[in-house]
Amino acid sequence: MYKKALTSLTVLFFMMGFITCLNDILVPYLKAIFALSYSQAALIQFCFFAAYGLTSIPFSKLIENIGYQKGMVVGFALAALGCLLFYPAVLLHTYALFLGALFVLAAGIVLLQVAANPCVSIIGPQETASSRLTMAQAFNSLGTFIAPFFGAYFILSGLTNSVYAEGVVYPYFLIAGVLIVIALVLSRINLSGMETAEADQSSWLEVLKEKGLLLGVIGIFAYVGAEVSIGSFLVNYVMEISHVPETQAAPLVALYWGGAMIGRFIGIFTLKMFAPAKVLMTHAVLAVVLILVSMQTTGNLAIASMALVGLCNSIMFPTIFTLGIKGLKAGQEKRGSGLLATAILGGAIVPLLTGLLADRLGLHHAFILPVICYAYITWLGWRNCRS
Repeated sequence: MYKKALTSLTVLFFMMGFITCLNDILVPYLKAIFALSYSQAALIQFCFFAAYGLTSIPFSKLIENIGYQKGMVVGFALAALGCLLFYPAVLLHTYALFLGALFVLAAGIVLLQVAANPCVSIIGPQETASSRLTMAQAFNSLGTFIAPFFGAYFILSGLTNSVYAEGVVYPYFLIAGVLIVIALVLSRINLSGMETAEADQSSWLEVLKEKGLLLGVIGIFAYVGAEVSIGSFLVNYVMEISHVPETQAAPLVALYWGGAMIGRFIGIFTLKMFAPAKVLMTHAVLAVVLILVSMQTTGNLAIASMALVGLCNSIMFPTIFTLGIKGLKAGQEKRGSGLLATAILGGAIVPLLTGLLADRLGLHHAFILPVICYAYITWLGWRNCRS
């Protein structure tokens, strides 16, 4: 059952990464179609990640009632519905409808996140939870690595001839079909042993009062906000620096997410060899340095140093997540996971603020916000090292 559960979860993480990273293609695509400013284009990520803030806790309660497996099946079905809603958005050529479809799609991803993350943590020994979640996240990164190539070929390639954003219809229909198939297969697999017997009797406020969890919630907010901000504007950043079209800039986003993928596979071993908090602090310091280098330079050095931040991102989410729920009592994992998933709201807030700064100061200066986020993560790692 353990291998079957872990295999199912890795497929789930791959699809979550693939779908989420396609937003980085939608940002420049819809920005061009609807002639949007940076802050208006950032609403794509805002609506997607706002779903985490609005639905994580309700979905945690849902999972308490129906269990992990049924929760994941419902999550895949809801994500498929969001993909199908792109069709009426294209027919009516309305930006607001695209944002609504993205919110529904994101709600399905939220449900999958809330169910999957604690699953990976509890299906094996606690001492290897960070390593196990990092492995699952590595397949998430594989999805994020492939998505920019998929998006560049199927979506951005038709940008010059596209007027009504019809380039998104067939790709998202294909994704919807895959999600429905996965939901049907997952519903027929016996993963009953994966469910936990403990009922969480603590209130949400009691769980949040656990200091380690609270700091982890802020850490997830900062990490996702920084990572999504860079990914969202990287295509435009590369275009601005190197003066290349979207189709040539988009594959460079794959280097950013590919770095996270490589780092996560490496992290499977480094997190076993060294204290996770030390690894987290080291990665966060490197991220700060690389962004500052990119902000102060131009050309290939600026692009390469920003893309390398993806390598630093690699182990952050699983490490912050497992450090956050580490001190929770038995049975509190689901609510702790719900609160940590709510913090993914950072992917809505920080990119929007970065977009507002970019409109006023330019992209080079706007990346100071991710620097602040990584500085907090550096402190979080240092604090956990001391304790």
